[in-house]
Amino acid sequence: MAVLVGKKAPSFKATAVINGEEFEENFSLDQYLGNKHVVLFFWPYDFTFVCPTEILAFQERLADFEKRNVAVVGVSIDSHFTHFAWLSTPKDKGGIQGVTFPLVADTSKTIATNFDVLAGEYSYNEAGEMEFIGEPAAYRGLFLIDKDGIVRHQLVNDLPLGRNVDEALRMVDALQHFEEKGEVCPANWEQGKDAMQATREGVSNYLANH
Repeated sequence: MAVLVGKKAPSFKATAVINGEEFEENFSLDQYLGNKHVVLFFWPYDFTFVCPTEILAFQERLADFEKRNVAVVGVSIDSHFTHFAWLSTPKDKGGIQGVTFPLVADTSKTIATNFDVLAGEYSYNEAGEMEFIGEPAAYRGLFLIDKDGIVRHQLVNDLPLGRNVDEALRMVDALQHFEEKGEVCPANWEQGKDAMQATREGVSNYLANH
């Protein structure tokens, strides 16, 4: 598993469904450069079980991301037609109707591969035939990307393990606090709590008061 933190986020262009109903060809994260932070997350498959709970959880907190000037973007290996069908399906039927942030179609699996979250790989067997070893879908990867396109945080869960949207927001707050104030964020830091200067004196003062 590659560690992308501190590196430029892999670029891509792919078809996405935006606003729950519109197809946008050549969707790219480049549109956010210099303007927004990005939370990019992957899920394994549409029309499954854990996946809609995560996607709907991000939608429920979308206003909290937007007020922090953060774009939320989702990716799976399904086609944009499948995304659209899922978006058109009511929640009580297992759908994600009402989701408005972009859902990217990674049918070639190249985006998942470049972010190193594909849960398997192509190989050749003894007969020289190509086969896929593992699961041909993405792990539950999440990447926090800054306005310069640099990955500042990544989290990758195995397929059965759903993510915590509050933790994604906490990491956004921590990064933005550091960017704005130059203070580093200690363990379990949350917005509104004390941070500290990255000096011996700063650490000592923080520990003495906590």
